[in-house]
Amino acid sequence: MAENYRAVNYKAELVGVLGDPVAENPTGVMQEAAFRATGLNWRYLTIQVKPDDLADAIKGVRAFGMRGINLTIPHKVEVMQYLDEIAPDAQKIGAVNTVRRVGDHLIGENTDGKGFLRGLQVDAHFDPAGKRVVILGAGGAARAISTELALAGAAELLIVNRTKQRGEDMVNDVRYRTGAAISYIPWKETYVVPPEVDLLVNATSIGLYPHVDDMPDVNLERAKPDLLVCDVVFNPVETRLLRAARERGLPTLDGLSMLVYQGVIGFELWTGRDAPEAVMKAALKEALGIE
Repeated sequence: MAENYRAVNYKAELVGVLGDPVAENPTGVMQEAAFRATGLNWRYLTIQVKPDDLADAIKGVRAFGMRGINLTIPHKVEVMQYLDEIAPDAQKIGAVNTVRRVGDHLIGENTDGKGFLRGLQVDAHFDPAGKRVVILGAGGAARAISTELALAGAAELLIVNRTKQRGEDMVNDVRYRTGAAISYIPWKETYVVPPEVDLLVNATSIGLYPHVDDMPDVNLERAKPDLLVCDVVFNPVETRLLRAARERGLPTLDGLSMLVYQGVIGFELWTGRDAPEAVMKAALKEALGIE
């Protein structure tokens, strides 16, 4: 009988995402496609975790020997206290959206801003060094994006936000952590984008499905002809803001770019392999019904 024995490993390596809500998070679609394309026996689990259960969930990550996880709302800040180490850039951002395992250690990373930055450089061919940037919003996405743009050498960052306290707190924190030239602008009425701005980023959820007819209250009439307009919203891919920008002949970058590249970076952190970017993007487009 011994000559018929074959050594087979049926154990799949596990990664996943923890969030609440999380059912509509499409990250698993592109990661599973990447695992298939690279021949890896890995699985991506989409797991709903209530805020009060996060500590137990991280214990589960350790107990299951999971190779890594993503964090989404509302866990990106709270999770930091349960990890063994936080990467320097994630420390600067003050939030973690990706965890990787090294031995028995769980290390917190943030790929949101890096994904946005890679999209700027690769898809839009835009170098933020020395540029003036306006970011709409002061939430987690705005914090990650502004931090990475500051570290990439942006000349000036302007944070436009409705809530004064939140906007000022974020500005002060990013300035302290990065030394950036960053300031807060109250968003009390229509924000008119000035002609000296090189990059406009909607880092709010305005325009996200099902509110597809909503648009940030901005005016692009004074914008310079080559102002790059970006949106972190990926569903729909063409938001009203991007449509308005294109109607004025302005270059744009959609939210699918950031979503794909943060996933690409996560794949590479977990597996140590080059990610199949085209496969991941195609899988997301199919899942979201984008042609």
